[in-house]
Amino acid sequence: MKKKNYKKIAKEVIDLEIKALKKLKSSINQSFNEAVDAIAKCQSKVILCGVGKSGLIASKISATLSSVGTPSFSLSANDCSHGDLGSISKKDILILISYSGSTEELKNIIKYANRNKITLIGIMSKRNSILYKASDIKLLIPEVTEAGLGIVPTSSTINQLSIGDALAVAALNKKKISKKDFKKFHPSGNLGVQLRTVEELMIIGKKIPFVDENLKMKKALQIISNKKLGTLIVQNKKKLTVGIITDGQIRRFNETNTNLQDLTVKKVMTKNPISIDKDTLAEKALSVMNAKKITSLCVHNQKKIKKTIGIIHIHSILQSNIH
Repeated sequence: MKKKNYKKIAKEVIDLEIKALKKLKSSINQSFNEAVDAIAKCQSKVILCGVGKSGLIASKISATLSSVGTPSFSLSANDCSHGDLGSISKKDILILISYSGSTEELKNIIKYANRNKITLIGIMSKRNSILYKASDIKLLIPEVTEAGLGIVPTSSTINQLSIGDALAVAALNKKKISKKDFKKFHPSGNLGVQLRTVEELMIIGKKIPFVDENLKMKKALQIISNKKLGTLIVQNKKKLTVGIITDGQIRRFNETNTNLQDLTVKKVMTKNPISIDKDTLAEKALSVMNAKKITSLCVHNQKKIKKTIGIIHIHSILQSNIH
């Protein structure tokens, strides 16, 4: 018996869902802007609810909203009819998801929202549905062809998920959430690692190998050896950074000069070293180092570039699994 090749089915399913997404993209209108404005301005919670597969999508969208700074949770439509409606307040925004827009389990929730003047955003595909008529903001997503017998929720749930993701990302932009803000909601895991800042990894205090620009290299060589960073930060009398010396520079200098130890640091240093703000993502610092082919950067606070408060070394970044 010949083994069936399911790759063709996989491609057909994906093609159907791509077509569905293209229809969704074309359907985006002013109602989407209204929904984003409402979510961004919400001073309480954004609550999502659906039934069946739409309920699972509601949970995912809720989790995404929370992760980008919009307090949110999802409710079971069935449980709402048995007391959970009490968790919805007048300042909340309620987002109901239903492909047909007429799911029986949602009717009590719709009545509760309308009776208590709770802002209701409906995501549905039927214009003549109860949800469409009752919603304050109507996100009408297109009717699509489902994969799997033409009835299995596939293309429709992809569209529900995508419109939810779009709402979350648009609200993020509306609220001007930065990567630094995003990190507050993701302190752990791989996301937390990739969002670490230079300040979290930099070398500070007495560990920074500061030397005066007029110091003799004989003494400077002792310091670079003791500090074990392969770098010296050169300062003037005002304690402002004016240069940098690396062990690589020293090796190259030694190849052409025999009197290195008698010279002052000023004669050997590279002037105006690259400095990076402490709030910069470590990932960005690594990118700068790779582009400039260097292994460390001076760190400053705000615009005080000449006032070095730390050193960020490439090893510290790589050891944190940032790449």
